[in-house]
Amino acid sequence: MLHSKSFVRTTRGGAVKKVVREHYLRDDIYCGSPSCTVCDTKNARLSSSAPKVLVVDTNVVLNQIDLLENPAIEDVVVLSVVLEEVKNKNLSVYNRLRALCSSSARKFFVFSNEFHKDTYVKAMVGESPNDRNDRAIRVATQWYQNHLGGSTQVLLITNDKENKRKATEEGLSAETVETYVKSLGHPELLDLVVLPTNGDVAMEEAEDLRPSKRQVIYAEHKPMSEITSGLHRGIYHQGKLRINRYNPFEAYVGSESIGDEIVIHGRVNMNRAFDGDVVAVELLPQDQWQDVKSLSIAEDEDEEEEDVHLVPNSADDAPRNTTSDDAGGSTGLVSCRPSGHVVGIIKRNWHSYCGSLEPKPLPAGGGGIAHALFVSKDHRIPKIRIQTRQLGNLLDKRIIVTVHSWDRMSRYPFGHYVRTIGAVGDRDTESEVVLIENDINSGPFSTQVLACLPPLPWTLSPEDLANPNRQDLRHVRVFSVDPPGCKDIDDALHCTALPSGNYEVGVHIADVTNFVHPGTPLDEEAARRGTSVYLVERRIDMLPKPLTEDVCSLKSDVERLAFSVIWEMTPEAEIISTRYTKSVIKSCAAMSYVEAQARMDDSRLVDPLTQDLRNLNTLAKIMRLRRIERGALTLASAEVKFQLDTETHDPLDIGMYQIREANQMIEEFMLAANVSVAEKILKHFPLCSLLRRHPVPTKEMLEPLLRTAAAVGLDLDISSSKALADSLDRAVGDDPYFNKLIRILATRCMTQAVYFCSGDLTPPEFLHYGLAAPLYTHFTSPIRRFADVIVHRLLGAALGICKLPPIFQDRVQLTSIADNLNYRHRNAQMASRASVELHTLIYFKNQPTDTEARILKIRSNGFIVFVPKFGIEGPVFLMKKGETGSEWVVDEAHQRVTKAGSKICFTILQTIRIHLEVVEIQPNRKKLQLTLM
Repeated sequence: MLHSKSFVRTTRGGAVKKVVREHYLRDDIYCGSPSCTVCDTKNARLSSSAPKVLVVDTNVVLNQIDLLENPAIEDVVVLSVVLEEVKNKNLSVYNRLRALCSSSARKFFVFSNEFHKDTYVKAMVGESPNDRNDRAIRVATQWYQNHLGGSTQVLLITNDKENKRKATEEGLSAETVETYVKSLGHPELLDLVVLPTNGDVAMEEAEDLRPSKRQVIYAEHKPMSEITSGLHRGIYHQGKLRINRYNPFEAYVGSESIGDEIVIHGRVNMNRAFDGDVVAVELLPQDQWQDVKSLSIAEDEDEEEEDVHLVPNSADDAPRNTTSDDAGGSTGLVSCRPSGHVVGIIKRNWHSYCGSLEPKPLPAGGGGIAHALFVSKDHRIPKIRIQTRQLGNLLDKRIIVTVHSWDRMSRYPFGHYVRTIGAVGDRDTESEVVLIENDINSGPFSTQVLACLPPLPWTLSPEDLANPNRQDLRHVRVFSVDPPGCKDIDDALHCTALPSGNYEVGVHIADVTNFVHPGTPLDEEAARRGTSVYLVERRIDMLPKPLTEDVCSLKSDVERLAFSVIWEMTPEAEIISTRYTKSVIKSCAAMSYVEAQARMDDSRLVDPLTQDLRNLNTLAKIMRLRRIERGALTLASAEVKFQLDTETHDPLDIGMYQIREANQMIEEFMLAANVSVAEKILKHFPLCSLLRRHPVPTKEMLEPLLRTAAAVGLDLDISSSKALADSLDRAVGDDPYFNKLIRILATRCMTQAVYFCSGDLTPPEFLHYGLAAPLYTHFTSPIRRFADVIVHRLLGAALGICKLPPIFQDRVQLTSIADNLNYRHRNAQMASRASVELHTLIYFKNQPTDTEARILKIRSNGFIVFVPKFGIEGPVFLMKKGETGSEWVVDEAHQRVTKAGSKICFTILQTIRIHLEVVEIQPNRKKLQLTLM
């Protein structure tokens, strides 16, 4: 049955255009119930003996997704009209709902009501889209009731008062979420029920606060119509709010409209915005802009000191030029930064938060509703008010809470308890918290995903060898060099001396796309995960282990499929020619960096493999020098290595990770392969290639580095990456660690590199600043990164080996994929860093230590220091908490703090001795405390 849908839309040029689309209606769309005598039941998802089938409306899904994910909620029909509405309103909830509907362990069924001839409804004249969709939900509910007969009750779950009234009038069974959950007889589920704020449904009060006693704390958010108008007129400025991880009362909003960052001081000016929210900001009068000076180390609302953290890898980890991040003083000329306040929230970034409840006496009786404040482990998140019927069971536990509203008359947002992770302080619990805080999916792969794997044990087939697009390179001396204990080996090399005196050098990458096909559950799951995540004690894989550690891993002495980039190079490392091919290899050795370095350094070894290593190293040194001469930056980060107990996984030792020539050798050829592939795919697909760029840092971003350098007598030239690289090379002193510290500070001033679709930007914007490369992508780690999987498909299509999947014709979808990859990549970095911080805390718990530290930032009440041995950063206070006065005087121009009336002085980058010790600052919260010796 064919039905035509017509609507009008406005083109970019302003013209009004009528669009007519054909809409096919069918009568063979099945209900999903295995007990149905009419429908084909082979794909049925509902229970065969379900006494009730639930039909949920859109708002229930949007607001109650945590409840729906609970195993107690089963036999749910998700209508296609609901699925589409959820997708348009909240992509995160949509992905969670899709996961529920695709899980074989859950009884959720998607019914395409919009394409069934008996359930499709046409909008009536004057009917709003929302009313039409509500009517479509009621029509589908009625169809289910008639279709399944009297043996199964069909229940519409809605918190919409009007929708519930109409459903009842039409003879349907309808209940609110709270009423239905109460009927289940599981009181603990009531903690998951979100209290509606729109007044549609009366529910139990969240707190006994009399209106006459409540006060307005925050300004009312402007409506979107006013925000849109204000943005067009330049009154408001849009951007993403980032809260300083070192001071939760300082935030900034990067604004393109004024070309600067707007500083937001205090919770009131943040106006209920969370970190990551897209907000509308109004500038304050200029006389209210605050100087970047005379600042102290931040204390939160409970006067808690800031925690110790790893050194951030880039400026994205903290505000770049806010008052809290720059040292200040009572003297010196420092310009004001634009200051503003949030007038509206354009897009919320609320998600699940991990933490614990504030300890409090249990209420009398113990069985009723108790109100509590939840404290997130992320100090940028305000305390969250929740109500619970199981307070006694939640104290001293790490729990997950989500936010659902924030009243302008409440100091804290309102949320609800989701689930318990484990006991506070337990290492496994705290590791799980790290994953949840960073939205890392550590769950097992579904049966649908595992069904996509090739039969095991996998061996090379005759068809693989007969494939004309795959070259047999098993005779070539290929080998890999990786970190010790590496099982997911996705790159290998070879270096063969040619009669001409040149070298054939090959980079061989695991041919993951031979096993991960577009559109399969395996492909979709890898796309969602985006990247593997490396924690101190374990790895969270992007792909199932049979692929990462066996079928795709380029292990020694086994035949494996690869995608190869092969160059002919002169002894001066000049590339004569480049070719790309799918291949079959058989690695002769899988070495660690230490083993490869030992081979190269042992003059007694003259075997062919060792000679290959030395030849590659010689070429790599030339390539590295040439890259640095072009302007590539040699930056530094505080990478930490742990020695773990094999049984308990507790840290036994901690130290800085050592970089060897072997590391740099492998890095150089991986970089070269990525550049070569970027050039190839962009030539063939100029509008849909996935590339990686590193934006040029602005002078404002580099300001903290320049100020620190000036204070120690350095003159850094930042006019180009080449100028900065040369300046960093000249930044040497008597202290052998001085140069590395300057490079770490430079790293912090950089933005993060990001993935992007080539059709979204112009070629000058493709530049990778840090590598001084006009083009760059990721090709060399497809086992660990989904970006590389996409690039493999692009390269295969460029070579005519395979067709380009249809998704590459959808620019919007490609941009969305790049955005998700950036999000997942950043979260993986943050999770890795948080894991190191956790194990650092565990390491120092029972062994206080005295060590050296370097001063990074000067404050009026102390300074921020970096501890080179352990790669951590934290505050050292010069006065006791709560003390005030002008005993210490800050000299901003020279970056030093002096005790009044004495010769005691501390300067930037100065070496000091500190004491490290874990202390308990309040119940359920410990911290690593740094004190001056």
